[in-house]
Amino acid sequence: MTVTTKGQHTSLPDRATTECLDAVMTTVCDLFGQLDGWRASIAAFDESAVTRTSAAIDELVERLVVGPLSEPSAAIIGAGFVAQPGFVSDAYWHLAWWLGEGNTLRAGLGDSVGATRRLDAETNPTSESFRDYTALEWWRVPERTRYRHVTGPYVDYLCTDDYTLTLSTPVYADDRLLGMVGVDIYVKRIESILMPWLLGIGAVATIVNASGRVVASTDPHRAAGSILRIDGLGEYLHARVRDEAGSGSNRAVRLASGGMVYDCVGTTLALVVGH
Repeated sequence: MTVTTKGQHTSLPDRATTECLDAVMTTVCDLFGQLDGWRASIAAFDESAVTRTSAAIDELVERLVVGPLSEPSAAIIGAGFVAQPGFVSDAYWHLAWWLGEGNTLRAGLGDSVGATRRLDAETNPTSESFRDYTALEWWRVPERTRYRHVTGPYVDYLCTDDYTLTLSTPVYADDRLLGMVGVDIYVKRIESILMPWLLGIGAVATIVNASGRVVASTDPHRAAGSILRIDGLGEYLHARVRDEAGSGSNRAVRLASGGMVYDCVGTTLALVVGH
């Protein structure tokens, strides 16, 4: 069924496309739902804590993330909380971040790969290996929008050393930013979860992030991490209104190429069907 809205040709998705959209939204929104719970716990910690030490926040975050990271079927390979500089009293920069059993960061360098473990992050700004995490996309964008964000695919040299998606959500207390909660998932894992649904559409189908970067595609020429350049797609992604409540219909627009683009509501992702 095709309709016209404000000069744009739109189309209601068929059953296979609807099922794919549902799979994307369920997979990603379940992870963001977990982040929302962690965000609430850290906000409660901030409200009740007499002193906000690194040891205290580490203890809380470890309780929150180690269980989900250690599940046999866990899709995530990293999770935790990254503090706003100055949030903890005894460390200006602080990452309370854990790596899952499937995370191969520093494999072969003596780390306990194959076990859930704490990330040994460099927080000394005078060190050559120090990175100002507030300049990175997974921090910078949600700080500006105050909304959940999907970064990647990108090679995450800080936490995974492989092609990764990072899902992050800002933690605020009123107007004061406390930091970011987040999870990492390997791109190859998200591809394995979503590819059956993409193939079921029966046409070229591609999931892109808010910047038009390919997350997964049935077209082998659309490599993960590359920018999908289709007339009108960039404008759609720039102009679309995100449904922050995670409810509503999948806004769809027909592109000049004849392909369709659908909003994966509540995820910041979009599904492009066709060329």
